[in-house]
Amino acid sequence: MLWETKTEEKFKTLISRIPVFHRRITESVVVQQAQNNALLRKSTQVEEQDVIAAFFSDVPSPFYSMMVRLLEQSGFDYKKYGYPKNQS
Repeated sequence: MLWETKTEEKFKTLISRIPVFHRRITESVVVQQAQNNALLRKSTQVEEQDVIAAFFSDVPSPFYSMMVRLLEQSGFDYKKYGYPKNQS
């Protein structure tokens, strides 16, 4: 599936900042979920909202704060899409 160019650039930057021992699995899981999210929106390309939703749905809670920090450092505006959702 195609990716919106800026989203793909930001995603690659984020992945490069993940500790090496988590990088491959994170990339694989998030790519698959982001593509599923795009399909659910009936889109032909992955966009920022798809990647953000994938991270917030699939990252284990011990890595949550690191994920938020990496999203911010990589230029993802997760708040624009209503994240983080209420975790109660």
